[in-house]
Amino acid sequence: MVKKLKLPEGEGGMTKTDRNILEYIVVCISEFAVRYGMHMKDAYIYLKQYKGIEFLKEFYDVEHTLSFDDVLDDLYAICRKNGGAA
Repeated sequence: MVKKLKLPEGEGGMTKTDRNILEYIVVCISEFAVRYGMHMKDAYIYLKQYKGIEFLKEFYDVEHTLSFDDVLDDLYAICRKNGGAA
């Protein structure tokens, strides 16, 4: 279970949309780690290095409507395209 962060909105805080995107990315990292037998920190580093997190931020509006299986398949393809392990 992912613990939700309580961040103030407004000055220096995050908007509700930004919080939703952040929470979604955290869950995607966690699910990616589970699928590929990685520690969450290693999954984060891998996804960051091979543009998976950038992809999730850019295409959040579409990706969050898909199943996690489809999202994880997309992340695998994006990372592989950007030099990640095959």
